[in-house]
Amino acid sequence: MENLLALSGAGATLLAGGASAWLGYAAMSPRSQLFGETFFRGPNPKQLALTYDDGPNDPHTLRLLDVLAKHEIHATFFLIGKFVRQRPDIVRRISAAGHAFGNHTFTHPNLIFAGARRIVTELQDCENALNDAGVGVNPARIFRPPFGFRRPQVLRSARMRGLTPVMWSVTCYDWKETNANRIVAHAVRQIRGGDVVLLHDGGYRWMGADRAATVLATELLIARYRDQGFEFVTVPEIMAASSSVPQAQTRER
Repeated sequence: MENLLALSGAGATLLAGGASAWLGYAAMSPRSQLFGETFFRGPNPKQLALTYDDGPNDPHTLRLLDVLAKHEIHATFFLIGKFVRQRPDIVRRISAAGHAFGNHTFTHPNLIFAGARRIVTELQDCENALNDAGVGVNPARIFRPPFGFRRPQVLRSARMRGLTPVMWSVTCYDWKETNANRIVAHAVRQIRGGDVVLLHDGGYRWMGADRAATVLATELLIARYRDQGFEFVTVPEIMAASSSVPQAQTRER
């Protein structure tokens, strides 16, 4: 009987561990669709969408805009509302240059632990900051959860506000201390085409985070993949391409 009880206890532990792993994957994996549909990749093997989180950030967002302008490329910026309040002029430059921008909440909290009211407040306060920056209504209507962490309530709250949740298929680990060559190496290892590439032009803790390596890596990535015939597009553009492809084909990717 003791052996049976021990086996039963071990089984329960394994089940609990399996459930925790499943929940962790559903909440944190950028490709997971278990808690609700999110966009993370397009169907066109010759398109790439460069995305930048945690701005606007002085001076590195401005330097990045200069690089993108030089190469005549449009990217997508997921902006934190508290920094939009500090530097609305940078947001206006992003918009005037034709880049897409999206909601990255107002203070960048971990929304897994946030109540329903806090989630809505974070989304609305960010939208208000963008509107007050003088760029008008955000036409992209896209949202990226901080850290990529989400649960069903987060995705529902975003959709109720008309926001499409967007994740990524390539991460470059540029939020920690690194250099341009390492950032590029991470990207090259993962890029297969149709990718949404996660980069950072800011840091969520404070304005002025050093993203010089990301700015240089962007220049290197553009040169490398343009030479290979890739087209750089915004998230709304790569999403539009995806919506024109039959769903069965999209899933096969």
